[in-house]
Amino acid sequence: MNRREFMQILAVAAAGGMTLSSDFASAAKSAEALYDLPPFGNVSLLHMTDCHAQLVPIYFREPNVNLGVAGMRGQPPHLVGDALLKHFGYQPGSIEAHAFTYLNFTEAARTYGKVGGFAHLSTLVKRMKASRPGALLLDGGDTWQGSATALWTDGQDMVDACKLLGVDVMTLHWESTLGADRVKEIEEKDFVGHVDIVAQNVKTTDFEDPVFKPYVMRNINGVKVAIVGQAFPYTPVANPRWLTPDWTFGIRDREMQETVDAARAEGAQVVVLLSHNGMDVDLKMASRVTGIDAIFGGHTHDGVPAPTVVENAGGKTLVTNAGSNGKFLGVMDFDVRDGKVRDFRYKLLPVFSNLLPADPEMQALIDKVRAPFLDKLAEPLAVTEGLLYRRGNFNGSWDQLLVDAMIAELDAEIAFSPGFRWGTSLLPGDTITMEHLMDQTAITYPWTTVSEMSGEMIKTVLEDVCDNIFNPDPYYQQGGDMVRVGGLEYACDPMADMGGRISDMMLGGKPIDPNKIYKVAGWAPVQEAARDSGPPIWEVVARHLRDRKTIRQVDINMPRLKGMEGNPGLA
Repeated sequence: MNRREFMQILAVAAAGGMTLSSDFASAAKSAEALYDLPPFGNVSLLHMTDCHAQLVPIYFREPNVNLGVAGMRGQPPHLVGDALLKHFGYQPGSIEAHAFTYLNFTEAARTYGKVGGFAHLSTLVKRMKASRPGALLLDGGDTWQGSATALWTDGQDMVDACKLLGVDVMTLHWESTLGADRVKEIEEKDFVGHVDIVAQNVKTTDFEDPVFKPYVMRNINGVKVAIVGQAFPYTPVANPRWLTPDWTFGIRDREMQETVDAARAEGAQVVVLLSHNGMDVDLKMASRVTGIDAIFGGHTHDGVPAPTVVENAGGKTLVTNAGSNGKFLGVMDFDVRDGKVRDFRYKLLPVFSNLLPADPEMQALIDKVRAPFLDKLAEPLAVTEGLLYRRGNFNGSWDQLLVDAMIAELDAEIAFSPGFRWGTSLLPGDTITMEHLMDQTAITYPWTTVSEMSGEMIKTVLEDVCDNIFNPDPYYQQGGDMVRVGGLEYACDPMADMGGRISDMMLGGKPIDPNKIYKVAGWAPVQEAARDSGPPIWEVVARHLRDRKTIRQVDINMPRLKGMEGNPGLA
């Protein structure tokens, strides 16, 4: 960004009615350096991931709990707050500190404004592509799910937006919850000639035939570049199998090696992996599979400012992760000479909507797709007195609001809510609209359930989910965060052996009786038999919010953690 473009941004902001306070003016000055990214080398790849269908600018708070266990303790991405700033050399109170950490979130959000929004992201993508001829835009998945309009249009709003944004290649996770037929319809009709879907690890259940292309080869400035795809390996576990009954997934690192070798044999001078594994899994895969120059990762929503360099038997692999909610754009520049990557530059750029003017063509599309739903989206439900957020290994305040609503509205003693990472944030004093509620709940299997569970079964459920999060072997971590819990208090020792992490379970000041039956509410059942089991979660929570009108500061039900003293993934 040159000085003239920078001044145009300030003019656009002022024309839009924005008062340039001294705080914002300081922030705006930071943008001149933030988006000044000189081109480097001869191959450039842009990367976005986990936008979760957020077409308009939002607030999004980074986690204050992102625990690393075993060999991942103290390593990216398991750093939060001051530990992250120190590791990457950012100053407290800087624009980067707000982008990458939860620190002083409310105050900083009021200063810097919202993030993301496809119209603002489009401006940044166009600017990077203009300075980097031949650059490709890679989409790591979790793109067609996460908002009301994506749910109500069966993903069509995001499909159209991604085509206009200029996405070249993508892989999948939550896209599969639209159903296998819908995914293939988009691939074969909307995306033909525009976007390639790649996923080497998705096969048919009968003959193990590939469902998607394992990789595509693109020529960038005379350099053959292979983009290999890896969909989320545990899709049929984390999400309903009945939505993709004829597909199998898995990590499949042996097949990954074969795919990389095939791409190299075809003449690829650069091989990159577009992954939805989650960063810990990517780091392990990078140590086992040779021939990958860089992994562009997603799923765990980690905004990691710099790549981790992983050594393996064939050389080195760069592992990146580009955050979520349209908040970041990764820019990787390679210097490729004599058939090999000789050097690189990488920058993870935050997308501040106040500092990047909206692209008019993208804004027009967004306005068009949202127009039929505006009244429904804008329905006011309540006002929040506290910060509402979801992101971290345990309950956030949005999660707490969901479980509290289920207990109240479904007459339950205990409530469970899935450990979803997606969902936008609200500042104190904001009105909670139906759109904000749908940002937390918009899925294709939203039904609520009320079950009778023994104390022993409750512990088993918590232990199983906890092992999915904190197993020391990343290949056994099945994604998501810890199930959010309402009513029940407990202690958690992430470093304990499987079956021994959960203890001291209490309800109403009394220990949970293993043999007693408790009434437990939940939502998002993955079993097909539970379809239409109860009203959608958004109906239950909307009723709760309308009745209360004002939501006071939420008291978050955090477990008592054991053995985590000094862990830099815990604020």
